Amino acid sequence: MSFQGKTAIITGGGRGLGWAYAVALARAGANVVISDSGADRDGSGADTAIADHAAAALTQEGHRAIAHGGALEEKVECQALVERTLATFGGLDIVIHNAGWVGYQRIEDAEAEFLARSLSVNVWAPSWLAKYAWPALKVSRAPRIVLTTSDRAMYLRYGQKGLGAYAAGKMAQVGLMNALAFEGAEHGIRVNAVSPVARTRMWGETGEPSDLKPEWVTPGVLYLASERCQESGYILRASNGQFSATRFEENAGVDYPRDLNRVNAASLDEVACCWAQIKQSHATGGAHVPG
Repeated sequence: MSFQGKTAIITGGGRGLGWAYAVALARAGANVVISDSGADRDGSGADTAIADHAAAALTQEGHRAIAHGGALEEKVECQALVERTLATFGGLDIVIHNAGWVGYQRIEDAEAEFLARSLSVNVWAPSWLAKYAWPALKVSRAPRIVLTTSDRAMYLRYGQKGLGAYAAGKMAQVGLMNALAFEGAEHGIRVNAVSPVARTRMWGETGEPSDLKPEWVTPGVLYLASERCQESGYILRASNGQFSATRFEENAGVDYPRDLNRVNAASLDEVACCWAQIKQSHATGGAHVPG
């Protein structure tokens, strides 16, 4: 599918998954804005050359691309990014928030700075980006937002010790996805999320991976960013060239918030006695994320 005439912002676009998305969009005709602070794997540090080199590489191929190296947890940087995008390309159609980092800190060792670093890239950055992109997206012919979550946040079985800050940030993007999808529906703004698995520098990968390649995630992200995607509120799990779309669904017959149409219990003992039945709510399509 052609993205000719579309303009896309990709955060974390200088390396890994973001770079794969940027390359594919540029080659499909989109104007690409690569935003990458050049932070280290743990979210610290900065290197504006990362975004500059990535944009230059696309420009040398004959594509239209510009770079942004600011830290997006800062409100003014998000505003500046959107304003520069509009000044350069005259519009904005796609926002892909891919930027992130992986750090481990067990809850007993939790530090405010560590948690704040995770929340800044996973909550503040996409919120400020949406705020300043919203007016332009409202007048786009096919406005799309793609956020990024993680299986390690959504599923207990994939959890890891020390990933509390990371998981909190990634699950926050699921909530933000739902809120923006609802708010953007009247304007045709489709908002979805990707839960990608790929061997990148976040995994410590330094060479070309033999499996779990970033480019094998890309087709799904391009679909979410395209006019062909007409739904919101989906999480697209993507791994090894395979895709599974999932979302939180409510039980049938619910009259929210007064009637969950499920198991009545008036005491702790009753809840305990009915616990097996209460857990079965997922069997009728309850509010869960199916695998």
